[in-house]
Amino acid sequence: MNSLTPSAWVVRFAPLVAREARVLDLASGNGRHALFFAARGARVVAADRDAAALTTFSTAPGIETRAVDLEGGRWPFPGERFDAIVAVHYLHRALFPHLLASLADDGVVIYETFAAGNAAYGKPANPDYLLLPGELLEFARGRLSVVAFEQGLVDAERPAVIQRLAAVGRTRAWPPPLCE
Repeated sequence: MNSLTPSAWVVRFAPLVAREARVLDLASGNGRHALFFAARGARVVAADRDAAALTTFSTAPGIETRAVDLEGGRWPFPGERFDAIVAVHYLHRALFPHLLASLADDGVVIYETFAAGNAAYGKPANPDYLLLPGELLEFARGRLSVVAFEQGLVDAERPAVIQRLAAVGRTRAWPPPLCE
């Protein structure tokens, strides 16, 4: 797989995100999801602590890059609102309340990361970076309407234990359309 190929989970639920939406790509790394949403017409804020990685796509149209330490103190987006928040292969539980507070009332969360049991297949193995069973459902409970949730062993590039969530804000018309 090309390192810029977006996650199949993100692609599957991207139609929930309006083309002109303001999207936060959390821990964006090499920008695969930022580039994907920008190509769809979104205005993307790509956030990562690795400034060098951000420079590789910082001139792409529709993307604003921000080198920020997401784990080093204050939330770097105070007062900002996003129509969608995308996080793949990143977990810092202390950010969960900030993500919910920064999401538009009808916004979209697309989240996919490693879960408990992954240590048997490689890194990450530290429990601080592995979701507990059903943890993303708990993150959404009472605040978001879950469109889809999965957890378990996958065998993509390598075996891994993954948890995935696609959810929308409670003011979003239900049921949300799943295709364009």
